[in-house]
Amino acid sequence: MTSPVNINRRSIGVNFTETGEAEVLLWAPLCNKACIRLLDSNRMHALQKQEYGYWHLRTDQLRPGDVYSFVLDEKEELPDPASLSQPEGVHGPSRAIALHDFQWTDQEWKNPLLEDYIFYEVHVGTFSDRGTFRALEKKLPYLKSLGINAIEIMPVAQFPGERNWGYDGVFPFAVQQSYGGAKDLQHLVNACHNHDIAVVLDVVYNHFGPEGNYMSKFAPYFTDKYKTPWGDAVNFDDAWCDGVRQYFIENVLMWFRDFHIDALRLDAVHAIKDFSPMHILREIREHVNQLIHERWKMHYLIVELDLNDTRYIDHPERGGYGMDAQWIDEFHHALRVTSGEGQNGYYSDFDGIRHLAKSYRDAYVYDGIYSPHRQKKFGVKADEHPGFQFIVFSQNHDQVGNRMSGERTSQLASFEMQKMLAGAMLVSPYLPLLFMGEEYGETNPFLYFVSHSDPELVENVRKGRKAEFAAFHLQGEAPDPQAEETFRQSKLQWELLEQDQNKILFSFYQSLIALRKELPALRHLNRKQLDVSWNEDTNTLQLHRWDHEHHVLCLMNFSNSRQTVSVTTEQRWKKVFDSADPQWNGPGASADLLTNISVLALQPESIILYTSEYV
Repeated sequence: MTSPVNINRRSIGVNFTETGEAEVLLWAPLCNKACIRLLDSNRMHALQKQEYGYWHLRTDQLRPGDVYSFVLDEKEELPDPASLSQPEGVHGPSRAIALHDFQWTDQEWKNPLLEDYIFYEVHVGTFSDRGTFRALEKKLPYLKSLGINAIEIMPVAQFPGERNWGYDGVFPFAVQQSYGGAKDLQHLVNACHNHDIAVVLDVVYNHFGPEGNYMSKFAPYFTDKYKTPWGDAVNFDDAWCDGVRQYFIENVLMWFRDFHIDALRLDAVHAIKDFSPMHILREIREHVNQLIHERWKMHYLIVELDLNDTRYIDHPERGGYGMDAQWIDEFHHALRVTSGEGQNGYYSDFDGIRHLAKSYRDAYVYDGIYSPHRQKKFGVKADEHPGFQFIVFSQNHDQVGNRMSGERTSQLASFEMQKMLAGAMLVSPYLPLLFMGEEYGETNPFLYFVSHSDPELVENVRKGRKAEFAAFHLQGEAPDPQAEETFRQSKLQWELLEQDQNKILFSFYQSLIALRKELPALRHLNRKQLDVSWNEDTNTLQLHRWDHEHHVLCLMNFSNSRQTVSVTTEQRWKKVFDSADPQWNGPGASADLLTNISVLALQPESIILYTSEYV
């Protein structure tokens, strides 16, 4: 028996047929005997060996809710590598779940066009005091009122303990128990769809976490052909890689099919090492396309990528991997340096407003030019790729959490600059992403936190964090990642929304998001219909975007003093938004109209939007 991927149902692990029987499929090619032990009855059932290292059993003795483990060669008793639930954590037994039992009510839901997405990144554990899917669900009306139509959830694959960013997951199919588990995630997705909000899930296919990682005891899930920051690479192209590839393809399909997830964000795909004739991302793309075709439901694949390599987002017909979009950190880096960020670490490659203007125009800053930080030419041009293939942000979990003290923008910049950064991101010709809490100026940090049980591992994590900050020449000690207080400090303070300035900032974001949706020149992400100019002496930038006869002119002053800009036009420009307006607690509004040659005074750290219709 081979085990081809089944588009319509999960094949690996423990699954249930329509008649209620359990079908068990385990990949353990190097063992001589495999059994499943049912803990409630303490009964052992032998699995039958099939081709290509698979072991199979069909039985009516295993029911949803039962707890079980696998026993290999009558020695090691281990949780299921394809477990859907780990009720006792990463070291405990697995629990069988019937995913198809959930009663969905989202039949009328239609995934929006990717170009219409407004992302909002969420860490479930710190988004609310309770830190659960159910608590997040209660905030959906709030997110909808903000203008969000896509929440991006940081990884929920089961990780050690109850405090983690999620990138230390070791059970890619199991939903974190402390968040509420699989059924509560299904409930959240269903509720999101009923609020007209898409759900993006962050998944990690480039490594497994260090604690509770039993994968190599089952099969060659790793290869020493390549090294990654986390050790041996996941085995996508070495001996026995077929079973590994199936494992991750099945995972992708499960999220889309069984949890109704709308898009996946694949973490750090540049760390996926695969020199197969068909790259694993391309193979994932083909299976997702088949699922879309059979179910008539659209799903997107988004990647985090640090290579400035369009091969990842190129269509397969052009030799690409067919990913729908990618994060681009370079817009963020150029934006932060423009706003006054020190040029340390990876910021050393960015010189401010000139590079920000280049990112507005070219997406990648480094598109074949020399990178002093890397000491080589880096990247390729992305001229032919539409704006919706790039996701930009002024802050996200990495850029906040990888600071030694986890400071958000609210702690690093003035109120005017907070508005300035939001505006610069939301008027870009790319997809915008907000990080939870930025819309009202959350002041709590977002720190790095873990809850490992191995003292040696905890100490290694502490040392690793310290080494990371050395590149930024930072002094002092970072908060202890293992301490519960570090996690508690990172929780959102929803009561801040009761304060006047936080209310104003929320309304500012709300209005600017609404304007982006309303104005065709901002909503349509045509990178060919864009002009940008800048002045390094005054740290000002002019961004002109248009769609047919609809035009928008964005004037930005990143300096901390008033600056004058000249606008030469034969058209009449009407102001539609001004971050310096007193209604946003600004120092004073600028001219409502621009005609002919206008010399305009821009308030410090401000952005103004004008519209015009060319007839």
